[in-house]
Amino acid sequence: MLQRDYTTSQLDVLEAEAIHIMREVAAEFERPCLLFSGGKDSIVMLRVAEKAFWPAPIPFPLMHVDTGHNFPEVIEFRDRRVAELGVRLVVASVQASIDTGRVVEQTGRRASRNRLQTTTLLDGIEDNRFDAVFGGGRRDEEKARAKERVFSFRDEFGQWDPKNQRPELWNLYNTRIRTGEHIRVFPLSNWTELDVWHYIRREGVEIPSIYYAHTRKVFERDGMLLADATVVQRGDDEPVFEAMVRYRTVGDMTCTGAVESTATTVDQIIDEIAATRITERGATRADDRASEAAMEDRKKEGYF
Repeated sequence: MLQRDYTTSQLDVLEAEAIHIMREVAAEFERPCLLFSGGKDSIVMLRVAEKAFWPAPIPFPLMHVDTGHNFPEVIEFRDRRVAELGVRLVVASVQASIDTGRVVEQTGRRASRNRLQTTTLLDGIEDNRFDAVFGGGRRDEEKARAKERVFSFRDEFGQWDPKNQRPELWNLYNTRIRTGEHIRVFPLSNWTELDVWHYIRREGVEIPSIYYAHTRKVFERDGMLLADATVVQRGDDEPVFEAMVRYRTVGDMTCTGAVESTATTVDQIIDEIAATRITERGATRADDRASEAAMEDRKKEGYF
């Protein structure tokens, strides 16, 4: 007798959930968009979107909130991937927000444009009248993100109230909003960093080169290795040295740290992550160290 195996893998379950979420948004909202930074999570989201609507094109644009201090390798990857897919890219520029007086740039050694992204993001959503915005946030990244629903309601000011969230029963989502409000949607909420890398391996997804170990000039600050770059202010007590590093997460160069590593393949990265006990943001993001509630405070203001 022919026996059939109807079991599905963990990745199949996660992918199916993410595809369902994306199709639900495409059906219920008029003007969705997908936040795409060129980082691994947004790359996986983009791959899921391809599969969700294949053979039709992805039915919504991508948006990148560009601080102007991004890693060149990531920007090159972003532009090339967008051109390959033939999708529309909306670039919301922090530099433009500074030039028009919407935000004031910080000064000093620890200056960063990372927090300024909130205003630029909200302006981009309003200018383009987006009513649903896909983000790559995962619950394992940080405790504030662990609180958030898959469909995360934002009021007319783009703000999030962690004490007043909509219930999510099974796979039923409340998509009702009024004019000026929008929903942040997180299809990868239930994924872990390890799931993301297993998916990258399974799908053969290309990622920017800085995710792999390479030699780079860095300096140490608060236990983190920051890139030596013109946009990163460095003190005389922070000497530059060369190290073999890679990035677990990518963002603004001023607050994104590297980790020492020799992992040059996806398999080696998976082995490395499986053995670590520190989350990617906890190990490499200076902006999350400002206070115990740093991420939650920014999310309440309208951050990713």
